[in-house]
Parts: sequence; C-alpha cells; structure tokens
Amino acid sequence: MTTLKYTLRAGNLADLKPQSFELTAPAAGEVQIAVRAIGLNFADVFAIWGLYGATPKGEFTPGLEYAGLVQAVGPGVTHLQVGDRIMGVTRFGAYTTHLNIDARYAIPMPADWDFKTGAAYLVQTLTAYYGMATLGALQRGQNVLIHSAVGGVGLQALKIAKAYDCFTIGTVGHAGKVDFALSEGYDKVIVRGKDFEHQLKEALGDKPLHLMMDSVGGPFFSIPFSMLAPMGRAVVFGSARYATASDKPNKLHLLRHFFTRPKVDPQRLVETNRAVLGFNLIWLYENAELLRSLLVELETLRLAPPHVGHIFPFDQLPDAVRLFQTGKTVG
Repeated sequence: MTTLKYTLRAGNLADLKPQSFELTAPAAGEVQIAVRAIGLNFADVFAIWGLYGATPKGEFTPGLEYAGLVQAVGPGVTHLQVGDRIMGVTRFGAYTTHLNIDARYAIPMPADWDFKTGAAYLVQTLTAYYGMATLGALQRGQNVLIHSAVGGVGLQALKIAKAYDCFTIGTVGHAGKVDFALSEGYDKVIVRGKDFEHQLKEALGDKPLHLMMDSVGGPFFSIPFSMLAPMGRAVVFGSARYATASDKPNKLHLLRHFFTRPKVDPQRLVETNRAVLGFNLIWLYENAELLRSLLVELETLRLAPPHVGHIFPFDQLPDAVRLFQTGKTVG
C-alpha cells in the first residue's frame, strides 16, 4: 500500500513536500481511513506559515478535514466498520492519503454525498454554526452580517441564517463575487472598500444589526461593531487580512495590520450592551462530545450540501493552497 503525506516545518509553503510513511494498525478506539478528498481552510495557510497558535512544533502535516473510506477498525470501535464512507476532522494531519484517527471524529457521510462534498462540510459548518447559534445566540428573524460571504464558512453561515429566517448582508473582497453571492441567497452584498460604512448603513436601512460573523478584521470589524444593536454580538473566527498571496508571510504586512488592529474597551461594552467572542476550531475539536452534539443539532436544520468551488489532484495540493491565498476562491 502506497502511503503519502505532505510535511514541512512551518514558515514557507515552498517547503511543503510529499513523503512516504509507514502506517501502523489503528489503536484501540481508532479507525484507519483511506483518504479520498481533503478540505482546505484558511487556518491551513496560517499553520503552514507558523502563525497559528496551535501549529505543531517541528515537522508536521497540515490539514484539518477530509473524507474517505474506513479500511481498518481498532479494538473497541463498534459504530463503524470497514468500507464505511466517512468525513472527519483532525488536529492537523489531513494532507495525506491515509491516517489513523480517534473514531469519535469519523462521521458517517450522507449516502448521496461524494467525498469532495464530505471533505468540505465539517470545519466550515461547525465553525459557522457554533459561532452563530452558540456564541452569537442567533434568534429567528434577526439581521446578520457575514464577512467572506462566499467562502466555505460564509456560505454555510448563510444557510444557517436563512434556516432562522434572518435578513443577511454578505461582504466580499472582489466585485466579481457579488452575483454569485446574490444567487446563493444573500439579501444584500457589499464589496469591502473605502465606502464600506456608507454601504453597510444603506444595506441595513432602518434595521438593527444583531450579529456579525467576522473573518477579516481591521475597519471591517470596527465599523459594524460600532453599529451593533444593544445586546448585539461580534463573533470573530479568522483574520484574513493578514494573508498575502506568497509562500512566506510578509512581515511588514503582518506588522502593519497587527499594530493597526481594532481595540475594544471593556467599559464601552458595558455602556453599549455589546459583546465580542472569538474561537478557533481546534478548541472545538478538543471537546469531542460538544462537537458531536452540534452535529446532531445541525441535522435538524437540513442544510443543503456545501458548495465545492475548486478541485485539485493530490499532487497539486500546494498549488491549491496558493490559489486559496489569493482570495479568488468560492466555497
């Protein structure tokens, strides 16, 4: 059996290379997966650069989600068997052809989904749902701002918001994404730019802003945060403005954005009745029972399958990451 995985020491995408490895039998409570598709996430970029706090020390394999076939079952695993089609999350290690994983993180796929769809579901949907429903305390009929509107999380957040009958405003970085965002169901779409505040006020009209899902930061956090209604919430799950389309992080770019990042005064939170909450999926991964309970809740929403915008063969995985960095992808 040929087993390959991409590895590097964090710092430079150009160092991400495939290498063969020996895969042992799954341990107690584990299953062995033949990976058929891998999902990309912005956290992958920051991990590759070494800017993600949870990035492993030394050489590691990036990747947080995948889909594939169970090819072996470890002692004590009873809910999965060889041949099952699953989608899964992992604390890094998904850029591979095979892996052993705690069986709690291997989730049976819907029968009508292909592996590409399964690999695009868990990280984006759990991020959107936990951020909106748990941290954002989303209520039916509220008004929601979703940054990176046609990214993987953004599109899943839209579906969740619509399941709650919410009014949705999406933001995109390129005008070429507006029509796609509208076709997916956003009520209003804004291209982020210098007139963002005016556009947001116009999009809201006389509606209060109850929830912001922020993956961008900078003024695109500060402006809508200042417009949140009493008891409004800003949920931060990413900082895409730090990214650049390069193999290595641009230190001047990083420093400029770091020193100009928004500052929140806790006393003002009391005076304005607003909240800021942030999280990353590694924390959720480490709470397996909560993760599984969220998936059960998601089943009741009957969301449409995730949109898969781009497909690359395994041997072109670094090129897929490079495209992802440009901000030109959807889904």
